[in-house]
Amino acid sequence: MITDTNVNISRWPFRRLNGDEPQVLVAKLRARQVTQAWAGSYDGLLHRDIAAVNARLAVDCSRYGSGFLLPFGSINPTLPDWREDVRRCAEDHHMRGIRLHPNYQGYKLGDPAFAELLHMAAARNLLLQIAVSMEDTRTQHPLVRVPPVDITALPQLMRTEASAKVLLLNWTPALKREQLRPFAEAGIYFDIAMAEGVEGVARLVSDASAERVLFGSNFPFFYLEAALLKMEESGLPEAKKSMIRDGNARRILGAK
Repeated sequence: MITDTNVNISRWPFRRLNGDEPQVLVAKLRARQVTQAWAGSYDGLLHRDIAAVNARLAVDCSRYGSGFLLPFGSINPTLPDWREDVRRCAEDHHMRGIRLHPNYQGYKLGDPAFAELLHMAAARNLLLQIAVSMEDTRTQHPLVRVPPVDITALPQLMRTEASAKVLLLNWTPALKREQLRPFAEAGIYFDIAMAEGVEGVARLVSDASAERVLFGSNFPFFYLEAALLKMEESGLPEAKKSMIRDGNARRILGAK
């Protein structure tokens, strides 16, 4: 069993991707033995009508992968109606989590609005995913240069919001190995999409513990097979591989 915690549907704003049609994405994931995928929407990066983004995401997940695609709605706390968007995600769309793109939406984790959003997510038992980056800065469009999210404020915020659940996606550009431990000790989780190098997943487990690592592919922007191969070459015991592939994800979501 594999839970992919990091996939996206809709269209990447700057080019077409192989798998950006939801039915193609679902077929590819199922063919590789993925049993559940947590899906955000590329529309959440730049669109301002976030309510419509999340409504489309919920419909597409139900239409093309009911019970397989779990929608993770976008929230932009720079917009005036963002608190209502949180409510809609939880109550209207019955989402289990939300996905943030602070670097594309123009706010910092040290802003008061983010602290409020973290509190609201914790109160509603929503897993909060932070997409630290979406692509290598060297490949970005010259008019849209987006650096990784500055996440240095996150461990302290987590200590003041003990019940919050936070998963960092695509975090490698912002964190080096020697910086991981304070984040893990603060209760933060990490996906493997950008964990690179020989035995990169094993090194991540060594630095953060197997309980803090989840399978995430960043598909369709990255090849799904890349994440699968990272698991195979990790050299980890099967019990730890199982935790990363599926066990930790199911434990984090738990019962609604």
